[in-house]
Amino acid sequence: MAHAYTPGLKVSSKTIFRKERRLPLKGDVLVSVGDVVRAEDVIARTELPGNVQTMNVANKLSVLPEDIERHMTVEVGGWADKGKIIAETRTFFGLFKSHCRMPVGGTIESVSAITGQVIIREKAIPVEVNAFVDGKVVEVFEGEGVLVETDAAFVQGIFGVGGEVHGPLHVVAGRPDEVLRPEQITPDMKDKILLGGSLITIDVFDRAREMGVKGIVAGGIGDADLRNLLGYDLGVAITGSEDIGLTLVVTEGFGQMTMADKTFDLLKSKNGVKTSMSGATQIRAGVIRPEIVIPMEDRAGTIEDVTESSSGLTIGTPVRVIREPYFGAIGKVTALPPELQVLKSEARVRVLEVEFGDGSRSIIPRANVELIED
Repeated sequence: MAHAYTPGLKVSSKTIFRKERRLPLKGDVLVSVGDVVRAEDVIARTELPGNVQTMNVANKLSVLPEDIERHMTVEVGGWADKGKIIAETRTFFGLFKSHCRMPVGGTIESVSAITGQVIIREKAIPVEVNAFVDGKVVEVFEGEGVLVETDAAFVQGIFGVGGEVHGPLHVVAGRPDEVLRPEQITPDMKDKILLGGSLITIDVFDRAREMGVKGIVAGGIGDADLRNLLGYDLGVAITGSEDIGLTLVVTEGFGQMTMADKTFDLLKSKNGVKTSMSGATQIRAGVIRPEIVIPMEDRAGTIEDVTESSSGLTIGTPVRVIREPYFGAIGKVTALPPELQVLKSEARVRVLEVEFGDGSRSIIPRANVELIED
């Protein structure tokens, strides 16, 4: 029988979770190996160079470029606040003045006697990286960041939007097939991460944002609601940087999708426990999954490494499609042709046949599906 290995989403009640936390460029690491850190602790800090602006001072003062240096009132390397005069001329025995003011606060980086341009560097942008999860620093990358390790429950979603958040997990849905209603979101849920059921709607999202909720985990979201939430059609770029007021992680797909019992039961058992969550997602090469991490309160017991299913694809295997046009759809494998087939893109790939819940069937590249693990 044809057989293939396809990874599924990871769900574990207890695992050793490791997370690299790195700066975008060299900076200062503030912790050492062995330090115990909290999710909100800043573990590394740096500064991004400020934006550059140019100003043609020679034109503004009506002087030759080679003369502007003697008209500057702020030296190269000096800081000037917005609106401060940085160059001026006096004419007709000093009775008339022309001057240039700083358009923004910044440092005078250079003055050109050839073009008459002054280059202004705005204030550096501070960047801080936190630990993301409660845990221990097990490795330090000099000038870059650290590796944080913790014993945790771990759940991957299929799709997410929004950045990294942390807060106590609060169970709202009583069942994995329940559709949340706006009236279920109350003021006492402020700063919490909510566990929903099969569907998150735009009305619920707006209500949660109004109540100060930090994040929501649900089985599915409608594509129209997602478009309304973002204000645009989501392409293939990585998500996670959206400024939408809270973070959303979808565990099953688009539309009303009953959350897998294993996922729902695991998260429900962690009600009230501090949870870290990230909506960052990338579907194409270099796959990035949204993730929910719940550090263990009791560190005793057996730790299991999170591993992908190794049973492979066989006839009858339940799968989820992770590419358009069937993204999020669930079905079962009905055929595994051994020969390569040519796609519309002219690529030759291995495929499988999937039967969906409505009885329809489709031929899909094997790389576009993942196992649904029990």
